[in-house]
Amino acid sequence: MRMLYPPTEPYAARQLVLGEGQRLYVEECGRVDGCPVVFLHGGPGSGCQPDHRRYFDPDHYRIVLVDQRGSGRSTPLGGTAQNNTRNLIEDLETIRAELGIKRWLLFGGSWGATLALVYAQTYPERVTGLILRGTFLARQRDLDWFFRPDGVARLLPEAWRDFCHLVPAAASTGLPMAYHRRVRSKDAALASAAALAWSAWEERVVTWQRPFVPAVAAAPVAAAQVLAKVRIATHYARHRYFLHDNEILERADRLPTVPITIVHGRLDLVCPLEGAWALHQAVPGSRLLLVEDAGHLISEPAMIDALVDETDRLKACVLC
Repeated sequence: MRMLYPPTEPYAARQLVLGEGQRLYVEECGRVDGCPVVFLHGGPGSGCQPDHRRYFDPDHYRIVLVDQRGSGRSTPLGGTAQNNTRNLIEDLETIRAELGIKRWLLFGGSWGATLALVYAQTYPERVTGLILRGTFLARQRDLDWFFRPDGVARLLPEAWRDFCHLVPAAASTGLPMAYHRRVRSKDAALASAAALAWSAWEERVVTWQRPFVPAVAAAPVAAAQVLAKVRIATHYARHRYFLHDNEILERADRLPTVPITIVHGRLDLVCPLEGAWALHQAVPGSRLLLVEDAGHLISEPAMIDALVDETDRLKACVLC
């Protein structure tokens, strides 16, 4: 089994000022003159973590980590004004130009895979390759799977009951919209409770193989971070991720002719395998790697093994 590379620290970090109060946290580590790769985190709203640097050989790659608008160390934390998919794509272009990078490898998981695909369809000439984990296509059927009673809720009825408890009238009609309103309530206790319930549902689906542990109230600092993350997540879900239904697959022919690897856990209940399979069928020449004993988490041992092996394999396949 492949392991993560040893911990490393950034050699550069900055707050990129975008205007209108937006500041993006961007860091670089690894080799200054290495093959550029950008890590696109999930959520939306999750932010990057130190371990995300460790999926890449620091002696080969120039590793760029970006906290998307309102996420992680970017500010305003939890902000949704001017926060949409098209602006995130343009942010990446701004970062690429700011860092003097001509072309880069895109490494994205879950929502990060969505963003990688849309960026590659928009700026194909700027992409040397894609590694996509737990691909989320943001179709209506993908939202229905996660937010309606006839989807993954059928496999996790106790967790679904708890998720619907705060907004029972919306259980079969519009949970994203209902939670979107709740996490923006002027009642701080109500907003925090809603954020915790949303986060608990996400966590339960992601970790479905583990014993069920009821959610508990978080410490004040952590609670503020959860609320910020959920505000962004509900904002995007409410707007169906600012994409037309099936937009990514319909524009598959716009993807560049570069190495494209789709890494997917067969046990993934957040983004079922059908989506990754549909993308693989729509992109001739793409490589589909099924990780038999992994789910959605990037940190599962079998997933780490597959991803590190792939970033190493592409060292010989991607022209920097």
